[in-house]
Amino acid sequence: MKVTVVIPNYNGMKYLGNCLDSLEKQTGEEFAVLVVDNGSGDGSLQFVQEKYPWVEILSFSCNRGFCGAVNAGILEAKTPYVLLLNNDTVVREGFVQRMTEAIEAAADIFSVSAKMLVMSRPELIDDAGDYYCALGWAFARGKGKPEVLYRERKEIFAACGGASLYRKEIFSEIGLFDLQHFAYLEDIDIGYRARIHGYRNVFEPKACVLHAGSGYSGSRYNEFKVNLSSANSVYLIAKNMPLLQLLLNLPLLVAGFAVKTVFFTCKGLGLTYVRGLARGLQKSLSAAGRKQRVAFKMSNMGNYVRIQWELWRNLALFINS
Repeated sequence: MKVTVVIPNYNGMKYLGNCLDSLEKQTGEEFAVLVVDNGSGDGSLQFVQEKYPWVEILSFSCNRGFCGAVNAGILEAKTPYVLLLNNDTVVREGFVQRMTEAIEAAADIFSVSAKMLVMSRPELIDDAGDYYCALGWAFARGKGKPEVLYRERKEIFAACGGASLYRKEIFSEIGLFDLQHFAYLEDIDIGYRARIHGYRNVFEPKACVLHAGSGYSGSRYNEFKVNLSSANSVYLIAKNMPLLQLLLNLPLLVAGFAVKTVFFTCKGLGLTYVRGLARGLQKSLSAAGRKQRVAFKMSNMGNYVRIQWELWRNLALFINS
């Protein structure tokens, strides 16, 4: 057995049945399934225990966030690959097999991102891998576009944590998901760290999953998500960019934060966004935040140069999308 599917869950009983049913119908590659429950109070833990006895369960008494849950699942897994899967997804036939084939295509592939489709409109892309640009913005490749345009395997900046396969041994080199993130942008961060160390992240178009979306926060924009994601956007930069790269990108980063401040102000969430930025700066300067900073090494200089090129290129891709 090569793969353990790790499903973080918090009050997701209305989604779990469809997700686990779709996994049970998979053929080909054998795999284990582990549900990590973050102290749910909706009966979802009991639901899985009673209806899906073949599923392993790891439960906590409180909500440890996405990062805490998946880290526990990664450490618990006994397989060389760990597949993270949101509870509000339904996987299509051959999903696990195709993800495994993609990561085994080369030894320097750290992660594989699935083709995530909008559950209510499966002809449209929800996520075809994640990009990160010089404005300090992360964005889902292809979001809202016809899925027929995304049928080729492609290198990406990072895999979307909602449906992604990781090579477990590399976590010992780059570290697990950062608990300081709790949730949001943690998948960009782990992909960024892998890139700094010279590993690649790829999109696999033949591994398809339907995604309901906003399973945890309830909507695309809300105070919880805006505050946490804005804080993490600052923290992501502070921990991964060396000083010279930070200074190089500073004008565009400031512009990016300014544009988003205006955007969220128009949505009535401007103060929430700005408070999140301040919280992110505080987090970056804290002892815990400084400890997570990626140490600069001259041996990684070539990787930093390639990343910087992508930050500029991805900005152009975003503008033209």
